[in-house]
Amino acid sequence: MTPINSIESLFERIIFACRWIQAPIYGGLIVGAVLYTYKFLIELIHLCATVNSITEEVLMLGVLTLVDITMVLNLLIMVIIGGYATFVSRIHLDKPKDRPDWLEKINAGTLKVKLAGALVGIAGIHLLKSFIDISKKDPDQVKWQGIIHIVFLLSTLTLAYTEKMLHASESSPAQMKHS
Repeated sequence: MTPINSIESLFERIIFACRWIQAPIYGGLIVGAVLYTYKFLIELIHLCATVNSITEEVLMLGVLTLVDITMVLNLLIMVIIGGYATFVSRIHLDKPKDRPDWLEKINAGTLKVKLAGALVGIAGIHLLKSFIDISKKDPDQVKWQGIIHIVFLLSTLTLAYTEKMLHASESSPAQMKHS
């Protein structure tokens, strides 16, 4: 092996090892998930304690808040598990049946589409909460929430279409070889 090849090989190993720089970031996202779980439990306890004295509308807003927190947590879990497995290292589980189905098919592109879809859902929940409580909302604020939701939706559809086209073009040559 020439000295140039040795230096190149060492440099490539360093570059590949840099993926571990992301590990603390995923640890921080786990802490964020714990904080969101705490907020979920506080909201749930509050709803349980006040269910007899609140209106159906307030209950619905509280339940939508729980759904919103759940969707954000799902988003965090997708980023933590999918990002770690895609960019840092494989996740080795003792019980393969515990492995989420989507993790088998995940790559950077599908992770983006899943994240965008989750953001559309979260924005939709916020918009629904505004519509339920519309008499107390600034119409301009609701208009902007609607516009943001539409932008998220269109972006997600565009990402999904692009991802589908990329996978179709990647699988076409393979299909031709087998034909």
